[in-house]
Amino acid sequence: MIDLRQLTVLAEVCRAGSYSAAADRLGYTQPAISYHMRALERAVGVPLTVKAGRGVRLTPAGHRLAERAQDVLAGLRDVENEFEALAARTRGRVRMSSVQSVCVAVLPAALARLGASRIEVEVELGQTDSHDAYRLLDAGETDLAIVADDETGDASGTANTPLRRVPLLVDRRHVLLPRGHELAGRRSVGLADLARERWILERDRGRLLRRCADAGFEPRVVTTTDDQATTLGLVGDGVGIALMDGLGLLPRPDPRVEPRPLDDWPRRHVCALLRPEAARVPAVAALLEALRAVAVEQSGEVTEAATA
Repeated sequence: MIDLRQLTVLAEVCRAGSYSAAADRLGYTQPAISYHMRALERAVGVPLTVKAGRGVRLTPAGHRLAERAQDVLAGLRDVENEFEALAARTRGRVRMSSVQSVCVAVLPAALARLGASRIEVEVELGQTDSHDAYRLLDAGETDLAIVADDETGDASGTANTPLRRVPLLVDRRHVLLPRGHELAGRRSVGLADLARERWILERDRGRLLRRCADAGFEPRVVTTTDDQATTLGLVGDGVGIALMDGLGLLPRPDPRVEPRPLDDWPRRHVCALLRPEAARVPAVAALLEALRAVAVEQSGEVTEAATA
């Protein structure tokens, strides 16, 4: 079987006129050149060179194969050049809308991955809830949206235009407890177990209040904030307990906070949404692939947090 190294050696022997000169140009030893030429002659079944003074002369078969070798090597260089140019063109601006936890826990690593691959993508980012993301896609005001729907079938939004849905990861809601809390010894916690606690809540709390009512209590709210770092600090200082999705725990671990999975709460299915035609834009496709790769890594960390 002919391999590319043998063709490279033959083409250089043709240009240089001797094994020693070909060895110098390729950075090989002369015995290595001789070895590859013998292997190539065995592969094609005919002599390719004859001695000529201190050098070698190609046989007619050798000349013909050298021509073909040069064609093959030139074709490979063309392919390399084409894809280097393609990689260089994989750049551009992508308008992206996303839920906050993905912006914090997934997007930075995805952009770092793109940078390491020499792919330049400028992301114009907007943090939006999932309902707004569907609206922005419908209006053509965003190229890529990251949304979170729960498994109950309560979709976070709908769109009037066909969309491509790309699953990224499944996230679980956690209760944040101060270190040493009596419930921290459990693997998971139910809402009913939290009836006597003081709560740090987000402004959007209607769903939680309904579920607490179903569990037979109304939460005693001591602080309201939508900032995750503030929430972690308040819980760590013992002000109260809070709820947070698993992704929100990844970028800012606080040793004073013990998260535990919250029972009887639907898991979030985090997905990327985009119009089918947007998937063919190189910059969008590159960003989506990076997000998918990081999401696979983050899924393990979210699962680990959920089972700690």
